[in-house]
Amino acid sequence: MKIFGKGLLGAMSLAVVAIIGAVAFTGSGIYNVGADAPHWPVTHTVLQTLRDRSIAVRSRGESVPDLNDPQAILKGAGQYAAMCTGCHRAPGAQDSELRRGLYPQPPDLSRQQIEPRAAFWIIKHGIKMSAMPAWGSTHDDATIWSMVAFLQKLPSMTPEQYKAIVAKAPPDDDMDMDPKAMGNAGNRKG
Repeated sequence: MKIFGKGLLGAMSLAVVAIIGAVAFTGSGIYNVGADAPHWPVTHTVLQTLRDRSIAVRSRGESVPDLNDPQAILKGAGQYAAMCTGCHRAPGAQDSELRRGLYPQPPDLSRQQIEPRAAFWIIKHGIKMSAMPAWGSTHDDATIWSMVAFLQKLPSMTPEQYKAIVAKAPPDDDMDMDPKAMGNAGNRKG
């Protein structure tokens, strides 16, 4: 029993020292939170693992609708052009000023495919401390799934195909269309 008591006391002492150390580290300001200074490798690994596991666990139960519905893909194209290209790029587009200044760097969705359940969850709930907003507070699930449907097609699109589908996308009065992000598509009449 004495060994157990000493072990417990030792563990509690270690926990107190760890807490004091964490508080001292946090209060010291030694960690640079500037977006122009990358994380320490261990910090990057921990945050990336935390993010990936959190998304995987929370998106597991999502029921994926038909992502090949042409109308959903078309609607998603307009949504993506209006809300996403500044950070996640369009086919053939260069980095925007906004994207160049972000850390962590957002994925280039014109070249990278995201698993549908994860994409839905990320778009709906956002990601803390990453500049990824929670679009679920302003968009319904059907609209978010339309963006996911479009994202499944985006990496295989040429710049010309992208501009063509965005030009055909239905107008959405609630969206603030950025003509620069969409080529001439923002000048269409609805």
